[in-house]
Amino acid sequence: MKISPSILAADMLDLKTTLRAMDPSAIDFIHMDVMDGHFVPQLSFGERITELAAQHTKIPLDVHLMVDQPELEGPKYFKLKPHNITFHLEATNFPVRLAREIKSAGILPGIALNPGTSVSLLENVLDEIGMVLIMSVEPGFYGQKFLELAIPKVEQLKKMIGSRDILIEADGGIGEGNIGRLARAGVDIVVAGSSCFAPPDSPSDRARALKSAALNG
Repeated sequence: MKISPSILAADMLDLKTTLRAMDPSAIDFIHMDVMDGHFVPQLSFGERITELAAQHTKIPLDVHLMVDQPELEGPKYFKLKPHNITFHLEATNFPVRLAREIKSAGILPGIALNPGTSVSLLENVLDEIGMVLIMSVEPGFYGQKFLELAIPKVEQLKKMIGSRDILIEADGGIGEGNIGRLARAGVDIVVAGSSCFAPPDSPSDRARALKSAALNG
């Protein structure tokens, strides 16, 4: 299991210190929740804050676009060379075109699905992408409870993927109590918010605890 802490749960006014303290041996990615106040009600940050974050860490960025018209916003992040750029299937009419543009920029293309969106809608785009993000809460609202419907969705998606080289990521309400079930269902990467930023432990120590729970839970 790989861990991708969401910096929205960190102290955004001291983000430089937080990023520099993260241990790459414990933390695999840094999740950048880009929210536009339209696709989701909340407004977070855009490419400028993402660029500044990249300057203070060597940990790969996991860019999650919760925005309308990601075909317009996505290319703004190409120059940053994140590990992946993930956009919502619900937010665009051009998922294949956008996925191909992201891939041509040397970045892993990902598609995210809201809790109410069926994984069957990915059937015609699976060959274009390298990651699927299953939302286990409604996007744009911090601190929600994990939705159990995510487990069967992951299991169904795992069967659909078959032999394709596609990562499965899950995001929302995940902690030591349920990460083991997600691992058994087929999740490769977990986005961790409050479960990774829980004082007095450091995010790196919390990430290690989550990995241990994924293995033994």
